[in-house]
Amino acid sequence: MADTSLRSRLLRLFSTNVIVRNVGGKKLKVADTSRIQSIAKSNLVDRYQKIFTGVGMSGYSDALLAKSMRLNLFKDYETMDSDAIISSALDIYADESTMKSEYGEVLEIKTDNNQVKDILHNLFYDIINIEFNLWPWVRNMCKYGDFFLKLEINDKYGITNVIPLPVYDVSRIEGLDPENPEYVKYLLEHTTTGEQARYKSDQSSSKEELENYEVAHFRLLSDSNYLPYGKSQVEGARKIYKQLTLMEDAMLIHRIMRAPEKRIFKLDIGNIPPAEVDNYMQQVINKMKKAPVVDEATGDYNLKYNMQNITEDFFLPVRGGDSGTGIDSLPGLTYEATEDIEYLKNKLLASLRIPKAFLGYEEGIGSKATLAAEDVRFARTIERIQRITLSELTKIAIVHLYSQGYQDADLVNFELSLTNPSTIYETEKIELWNNKTSLAASMLQDGIVSTEWIYKNIFKFSDEEIANENQQIANDYKQKFRRSQIETEGNDPVKSGESVGTPSEMASAAPAGEGELPPDSPAGSIFTKDNDAGRPEEMAKYGKDGSARGRDPLGAHDKKKGGSSSPKYGKNLALAHYDSLKKSMNFGIKDKKIITEMSEVEKDYADEVTSLAKGSSNE
Repeated sequence: MADTSLRSRLLRLFSTNVIVRNVGGKKLKVADTSRIQSIAKSNLVDRYQKIFTGVGMSGYSDALLAKSMRLNLFKDYETMDSDAIISSALDIYADESTMKSEYGEVLEIKTDNNQVKDILHNLFYDIINIEFNLWPWVRNMCKYGDFFLKLEINDKYGITNVIPLPVYDVSRIEGLDPENPEYVKYLLEHTTTGEQARYKSDQSSSKEELENYEVAHFRLLSDSNYLPYGKSQVEGARKIYKQLTLMEDAMLIHRIMRAPEKRIFKLDIGNIPPAEVDNYMQQVINKMKKAPVVDEATGDYNLKYNMQNITEDFFLPVRGGDSGTGIDSLPGLTYEATEDIEYLKNKLLASLRIPKAFLGYEEGIGSKATLAAEDVRFARTIERIQRITLSELTKIAIVHLYSQGYQDADLVNFELSLTNPSTIYETEKIELWNNKTSLAASMLQDGIVSTEWIYKNIFKFSDEEIANENQQIANDYKQKFRRSQIETEGNDPVKSGESVGTPSEMASAAPAGEGELPPDSPAGSIFTKDNDAGRPEEMAKYGKDGSARGRDPLGAHDKKKGGSSSPKYGKNLALAHYDSLKKSMNFGIKDKKIITEMSEVEKDYADEVTSLAKGSSNE
């Protein structure tokens, strides 16, 4: 029965170092966690095994000899790191490779799956703490050419911790499985010495084999002769560094020993026998080079060395003649080795591929254009380092997602990116795109070529990319229309399913015949049924239906119909209370007279209403 544990599944997943997943349709996404596509490893072996195969020196195997050569290189790199220029260069590599973006992120995670983005953000920023740890990782990779991370994997939670491993103790082993040439394992040798081995032997070691998915191997693959390991970023400066160091030491020794001025003492020995000349000369020398000193604490008499005569002078005995005793001065020798040192220093800086201005050397920078060109070239070097770093970070992310249960297309549904350090590089790309768009707009405006020609020849789009961009442009217009609807009309077409305030919407909502142009209307004008061309409508007149209070503003019609017995009107109209008021009230004689007067008024009013009605009917 097949082993279904997490570690066995991870072992099968990373047995080839190349993870291929179908992301939809005929599209495949390849995650090459070891960058094996860029190098032909089948025809290459370890450099040191190739050089020293069959030597068999002192009974040592080729593997041990190769390891010793690697260790010698690492010792050289440690010594080089103590140099001010190379140490600053390594710091600059790490600084430029781990810059924060304008959004304050060291590592940008791009994916259309929000859950995957949250998991990876938690992995890199909370578990691994990439903002703090990525800088020393990149620096060590540039220093040694290799950097190893041990991944602590939990069956339930995925990667819970990463442990940096020393390059001295880790070996990469390949070619163990003939059926699977890409199978990789790592051999970790734990060596204890000194205090750690006090209660053991003087030196003890233990070996641990780690699978491919348990180790993230950051390596600078710039030279195939160093495979399966990387080549240090400062390897090109190793020979020059040794030459420069020797030249600087020679200059220092010369300046100490030969540069100071010396004196020549010519001592007249007179008639001293030749056998006594040496004793006489030594007495004189001792008197000149030592000064008597009395110790104030003890009172002892001592002859201390005279610091004034720190350098060796010349004492020459002379005899006879008019020579006598004399002191001459011998000038110091001039040393012009600074030009040689400058030459070697320039070669060292060239091998590091870092602009001089970044290291504090301003010579050779004639203009801003020169510095800009050097900055762009340096940015390409940093991009190469970032690509190698992202390769292993992708491997770490895949291991974590697989441990979380992600498979198939979701396992590779993300993209990691680091910030490009060069603003000049970005500015040049922006300027290039600006020139292309200006050219395209000018050619379209003049009608010289078609849009498809511009897509293919200026922007280098394929047919599939052109179709995709056209679709995306249509979607942009839809989003623009949606935002304008929400802003101006307060209507979301996506939710309501209709538009508001557009000419097409108004035309579809108008009655039949409305909105049509009269036959004699001017072109481009818009007319409706209520706003047509010709004579304007007359204003409403008093007593007409179009007036503000209607045909009967005084209520004569209601009063006329108020006393009617017709069921259409009844007796509950606005003025029909008149009869009920007369019957309900008990008036006296005088009141009756008043009522009579009111009846006459009513009769006159009725005649007036009748005449008005006749006049309106005649009209």
